Amino acid sequence: MSHRVFVYGTLKRDEPNHYWLTSPENGKSNFIGVGVTKTKYPLIIATKYNIPFLLYSPGKGHHVRGEIYEVDDAMLSKLDILEDHPKFYERMIDSILINKSDTLDCWVYFLKSFKKECIDRPKYENYSSAGPHGRPYLERFLRDPNFDHKADIR
Repeated sequence: MSHRVFVYGTLKRDEPNHYWLTSPENGKSNFIGVGVTKTKYPLIIATKYNIPFLLYSPGKGHHVRGEIYEVDDAMLSKLDILEDHPKFYERMIDSILINKSDTLDCWVYFLKSFKKECIDRPKYENYSSAGPHGRPYLERFLRDPNFDHKADIR
């Protein structure tokens, strides 16, 4: 079985977690192309680890740019582990524009439960860890294992 997944943060090419999509032991993935959310959403960077979050607040923020991958069941399962679905992120089907008029239905990992003040953070159309925001992502192996970053945002 194959699934289309839209990635907007650290899973994109040239980003810190892209290796999840390219590691054969995780399953199979195939880059389909770039896309943009048909609906506007707030893409923010939060916690002391500078993690990108796509907040489920339709109509606020930007049409977020990202990449579409076709993945097998094994890869989707590994991505669910990375994103802690369904306990933290929730994977939902959303429409992604692949050009000005064509759409693909893709799985997208949204943060549906978040602190109210998160919506007031700067919002981005396109994420890059090395972006001009000056907030590079801190990889998991460098983080304090005793710090609960999820409590910062939920």
